[in-house]
Amino acid sequence: MLQLTTSAAAIVGALLALWLGAAAWALATGLRLRRSAQEAALRSSRLQALIGAAPALIVLVHADGTLEGSDRLADWMGLDEQPATLDALTAADKGLSEADLEALRDDVRLAQSTGKAVYRSLRPQQSNRTFTVRGGPAPPGVAEPGAAILYLFDATQVRGEIARLTDEADRLAKAFDALSGLIEASPIPMWHRGPDLKLTLVNTAYVKAVEAESAADVIARGVELVEAAPGRNPIAAAAAARDGDRTISRVLPATVGGERRSLSVVDVPLGKAGVAGYAIDVEELEQARVAFRRFAEAQRDLLDRLSAGVAQFAADRTLSFHNQAFMRLFAMKSEWLSEGPEFDRVIERMREAGRLPEVRDFRAWRNERRGWFTAADEGQEEAWMLPGGVHLRVVAQPLPDGGLLLIFEDRTEQVALASARDTLLRVRAATIDNLFEAIGVFAADGRLQLWNQKFREVWDLDESFLTAHPRVDHLAEAAGRQLANPSRAAVIRELVRVATQERKQRSGRVALKNGRHFEFAAVPLPDGNALFTMLDISDSRRIEAALRDRNEALEDADRVKTAFVANMSYELRTPLTSIGGFAEMLAGGYAGQLAPAADEYVRAILDSVARLSTLIDHVLDLTQSEAGGLPLERKSVDMRRVAREACKAAESAAAEKSIEFVAELDKSLGTLHGDARRIRQVLDNLLANAIRFTPPGGRILLKGEGFAETARIVISDNGPGMTPKEQARAFDRFSRATGEGERGASLGLGLPLARQFVEAHGGSLSLASEPGQGTAVTVELPRT
Repeated sequence: MLQLTTSAAAIVGALLALWLGAAAWALATGLRLRRSAQEAALRSSRLQALIGAAPALIVLVHADGTLEGSDRLADWMGLDEQPATLDALTAADKGLSEADLEALRDDVRLAQSTGKAVYRSLRPQQSNRTFTVRGGPAPPGVAEPGAAILYLFDATQVRGEIARLTDEADRLAKAFDALSGLIEASPIPMWHRGPDLKLTLVNTAYVKAVEAESAADVIARGVELVEAAPGRNPIAAAAAARDGDRTISRVLPATVGGERRSLSVVDVPLGKAGVAGYAIDVEELEQARVAFRRFAEAQRDLLDRLSAGVAQFAADRTLSFHNQAFMRLFAMKSEWLSEGPEFDRVIERMREAGRLPEVRDFRAWRNERRGWFTAADEGQEEAWMLPGGVHLRVVAQPLPDGGLLLIFEDRTEQVALASARDTLLRVRAATIDNLFEAIGVFAADGRLQLWNQKFREVWDLDESFLTAHPRVDHLAEAAGRQLANPSRAAVIRELVRVATQERKQRSGRVALKNGRHFEFAAVPLPDGNALFTMLDISDSRRIEAALRDRNEALEDADRVKTAFVANMSYELRTPLTSIGGFAEMLAGGYAGQLAPAADEYVRAILDSVARLSTLIDHVLDLTQSEAGGLPLERKSVDMRRVAREACKAAESAAAEKSIEFVAELDKSLGTLHGDARRIRQVLDNLLANAIRFTPPGGRILLKGEGFAETARIVISDNGPGMTPKEQARAFDRFSRATGEGERGASLGLGLPLARQFVEAHGGSLSLASEPGQGTAVTVELPRT
């Protein structure tokens, strides 16, 4: 047996110890490496699971074009097997299209050669999925140089979400534009304040209200719609709305467009976005409220003045108003009524005062009246007969607020008056039936309302026909059968129409077949009806016919008389001419020298012949004028010359009676178109009458003046004058003077003849006289 030395044993022990230590170290290192390998494998498998579950696929494209990546690539591209190269990404109608594949190749080549990043969207054939490809050169250590790494993201849902969000954004943008347009077009001022409560947006109505140039000007200057004043600071109100997160509304005065208006200003908090506001013009509303209050007060004042009792109950059936007439009518005290008693208590107090109708079951009667508050119809109306003969008309009107309005009208006097009226109507009917005239009353619609027996007898109508109240056209048709001329029936209808619609009175006459004549009239009545009356005038018609026949006979006699006078005047001219001729021969000495007395007789014969010739001429002129055949010679007439000649001829006669004669002829008298001889006759006759009836020592004035269309001559005297009765007969050619030198009822033929000559020229002759003051005759002759 080998014996080891101590040193050798020590060396061996040391070697063994070293080996044992190395073995332990190796074991520990192996165990540590094993744990590291296990951890690395676990981490690798975890990373592999994460990469497999990632929404993106990682594909490594080597420099030779081969692919390395996730097994899901074939499924995403719709391929049957995993592609090994880029070219394998398309197959028949699967995978990428040729255009997409070619574009992807170019992107990969650029990434491999230049390091340019890859960004592209791909959509495999026959697939609704969309992929986004991003990538670039492969990082060092991942693959060999020249390789590229691609990341494929499934953007199908993202694209849909983007499209949805885009549509939503478009919708919101349109809604915002519409809302902005609505705010801008709003007729009321609207604004927005930022978180700092400064104005950031105002509409056009706001700009107009504050009379600014533009919205930018308003925002820049911070112009407030409502002026700041103690207790109504607009910014403080907006701050209160923001801090309290509540809408604040108040009515404030403001100047809008130069006018003082009342605005309802509203501030609406918008959270962190600030505060919005708007203002509504409530000036008309405030005025309406004031007017309504005034109307209510005026209505209550009016109701208090009514003679009818008025009581108003609120929705809770308590008395809210009563007038003085209500208290008097039901003998109630104001203190008790002012307490607002309930409806039932008021009814009971009426019963205690004896102001309700007597009923058997008062409770049931009261409950029925309580139903007035909820009546479905417009209102209720009743007639109450109270003890003592008092008649009440009761109107119950439900109010929109659930209350009730009661009106109590005392109709006792009306009932008495109605009874008296009925009596009067009966008396009137009896009176009308016994009148001699036929009477019918037609209503405004043309229907016969009232008639008497005389009316029925005249038209021979049945009582049943009249009681049906026929219209006037049907009545006229029935009455036409009794008329001598049936077409005259339309006159009845027309008269009634004029009386009822035009409110005018018309009358006329009508003849019946039986020979009777009636005078009828349609008179409008105050109540809108028309009264049609018929009076039998058959007797007066017969008298009228007799008088008409007599008048015609007198007119015929007058014409015969006129013709006789004219013929006699012509017949008298022949012997008168012979007498005048022989008298002139005797005066001329043809029968020898006459004795002085005979010569005087001959001159008297000649004067009488001259006067008789003048009278015959006057008679002929009068008869010709009456027959309408007075001959006139129409020429230019110098009125001043004609007047001067007439004055010259009258001067000697006036001088013989010691009468002062004055003529004033103005140059304006001028000329006119007429018969100079007839005008001269007019002046001669008027001057002769004036001289004849003016006493000695009197005065006669002839004044002539002209105008644009007429010439006027006035002959006045200061003689005895004429009474109105004498003036009325002055132009009557058949009246006689009462005496020489005295104004009688006529002035002979001079005035009648003068008037006829003047009127034949289209002029006028007027006479004015006062007893003891003289007479003035005015002649007006037209220029043409």
